[in-house]
Amino acid sequence: MPHCIVEYSIDLERKIEITQLNHAVFNSALKSELFEEQDIKVRAIGYAHFQTGKYRSDFIHVVVKVLNGRTFEQQKNLSALVLQALDNLGVSSISLTVEIVEIEADLYAKLVK
Repeated sequence: MPHCIVEYSIDLERKIEITQLNHAVFNSALKSELFEEQDIKVRAIGYAHFQTGKYRSDFIHVVVKVLNGRTFEQQKNLSALVLQALDNLGVSSISLTVEIVEIEADLYAKLVK
């Protein structure tokens, strides 16, 4: 944990390297000091078909799924760190959003083979 799901407009692939985007999210999660390096997972999904209001515009939306038990302040700091990392990518004319989602630990199952 956490699972960081990066959703972005596919046109961004012409402006930035998506691996750079993934690294930015990964590093901000690590910087929060809430997680061990080996536990942070980041995956990115590019959308070719989307609508953002009346006019199509670029976006990055990051959902960070964390097990419950972290304080509001810890979650708020994590959100701010991820948003700052996205902003530091230097892309203009873009919507940047971050969402922290708590997962009930008793309802989370994992199997690694």
